[in-house]
Amino acid sequence: MTRLLIVHHTPSPHCQAMFEAVVSGATDPEIEGVEVVRKAALEVSASDMLAADGYLLGSPANLGYISGALKHAFDVCYYPILDSTRGRPFGLYLHGNEGTEGAVNAVDRITAGLGWEKAAEYVIVSGPPSKSDLEACWELGASVAAQLM
Repeated sequence: MTRLLIVHHTPSPHCQAMFEAVVSGATDPEIEGVEVVRKAALEVSASDMLAADGYLLGSPANLGYISGALKHAFDVCYYPILDSTRGRPFGLYLHGNEGTEGAVNAVDRITAGLGWEKAAEYVIVSGPPSKSDLEACWELGASVAAQLM
């Protein structure tokens, strides 16, 4: 069985709605053979990252950057996983009111350094997530999970 690790920082109702939609997509009953593990960004360890075959990252965009929690997760895990996770697929969902470009750039740089492969288009939402935004989050979760089948 392959493992999909969802690393998230979910401090607001908008982020929570997006997280729940991503989880719902990743755990769709039609996706078989994929264990979905959820870890708060402040709790994730290098062992968690090494045990995963793919990743979904979720964060608010704070002041033009990823959340401090997601940055902390990468600070703690980056070098211990650097040579062991190359080529693994990942997806990203972000919620922000403005300045999401900086958060996207940060994730792009970090994941490029790790050698991860972008598995789906990012979902970036400003303001309250609409029905179509939540559907996009569901698709993101399902798409990345399905690639691990």
